[in-house]
Parts: sequence; C-alpha cells; structure tokens
Amino acid sequence: MSEASCHPSCEDSCAHEHDLEFRYVAATYGKTSVLRDINFSVSCGNRMAVIGPNGAGKSTLLRILAGIKKQSSGEILWKNEPLENWAKEIAYLPQIDSHQLDFPITVREVVAMGRYPQVSFWRKFTAKDKEKVEEAMAVMEISSLADRQIDDLSGGQQQRAFIARCLAQEAHVILLDEPFNGLDAESRTHLAHTLKNLSDDGHLIIASHHNLDTVTELFDRALAVNHGQVAFGPSEEVMSSEAVIELFHCKHY
Repeated sequence: MSEASCHPSCEDSCAHEHDLEFRYVAATYGKTSVLRDINFSVSCGNRMAVIGPNGAGKSTLLRILAGIKKQSSGEILWKNEPLENWAKEIAYLPQIDSHQLDFPITVREVVAMGRYPQVSFWRKFTAKDKEKVEEAMAVMEISSLADRQIDDLSGGQQQRAFIARCLAQEAHVILLDEPFNGLDAESRTHLAHTLKNLSDDGHLIIASHHNLDTVTELFDRALAVNHGQVAFGPSEEVMSSEAVIELFHCKHY
C-alpha cells in the first residue's frame, strides 16, 4: 500500500483535531547545545508564535519541524506518530531573501512548486495538480497575478504567493520564519487576516516572531525559548508571565 493510501490527505485531516507534540526535544550544532528540553503540545487550528532573543534557537526549532535538521534527542509527534511519517503535511517558508527572486519565474510557477512533494519525479502534473494550484492562488487572492514575475511583486504579494505554495502542497502545518518582516502596514494587516483564516480552516500556523507588542494580537499560543523552554501556553498568559518579562527586560532587540 502506498503512503498516499495509508494516510488521509490534508484536506481530510483539516476537519479534525490533531496535536503536534514536542517531548523533551534537544538540538546541537557540533558540541554546542542550541535547544534543550523543549516540551509542549499544540493543536491544529491554532497560531503559535515562537519568541526569544536572537540566537535563542527559534529558527533551529522551525528547521527541525521542517525536517531540515534532526533533533539530537527527544521525539516529535504529529497525529500520535513520528513527525517524519507526515512530512508532506509540513510546509516551511523561510525568510524571503533576494536570491529566491533572482531568476525569472511567474507566480503560478512558484505556487506550482508546492505540488512537487505530492508528485513523483517521473509523473507529469495532472488536472488535480493544476486545480490545487489555482485553488491556492484563489484562497490567497493572487489569481490576477498568476502570470506576473515574482520579483515584480510587492513584499506582501510575494509573501502571499509563497504561502499559496504551501497551500498547493496541501500542508496542514505551515511554518513561517519572521513572516511580518519588511511588510508595510497594509500588507501586515492582510497577512494577519490570512493567517487567522488559515487557522480557522484547521491549519496549524507556527511562526518565529520578534515584535513583542503584536504577539497577543496575532497569535493565540506562544512558545518562549532561550535555548531552553522559558514558557508555553495561551499568548496572553505567556507574555504576562514573570519568566518572559524577566527574559525580555534583560535582553535588547
């Protein structure tokens, strides 16, 4: 039996509650400890901010979730199974750098890349693949930009195109590295509404975030890290906790 037939699609799973569980996860680079004793559980339908000082391990945590880096100890479960069993349901959007935009490619082609995890190297795109690409662009309200070059778009439009790529993948868990960086006020507002709509539809959104003033406005859960886990829970409780207040009063950003 193929993996596709063993596992329900994201489209099916978005209708149900599932938990992402970190069980005492640690990570190292060489002999240097980057993360230790990360232990929390968050359900689909939530938006979780990962906060902490520069170099505290936020990006490392996202890279572990994305399968780019392996934890040194502990386990990560999704739907009560090892996370790697569900790799196709995890989509990662790193910070957008200029090198990602330095070659000619249209918005539609960017979004179509989201189908690559769903198709084998020898299979051509099917009608369903094309349909998922069009659906993703429609959800992100960028259908009218489909034939534009990605480097011709504003920062907010580019962000929407890359999130559409995640949706075309049929990802259930969407990982974002500082998604609000560099966006103007209108684009930030649009992205905030987009992330809320995605979580309301059953996606789990996990984003590293540095603007402490907007954590409770944009996210309903928060995880504070400083190599170790400082606090986790509802964002208002985390941001008002003594541990987080002490952490951020002692650090400069």
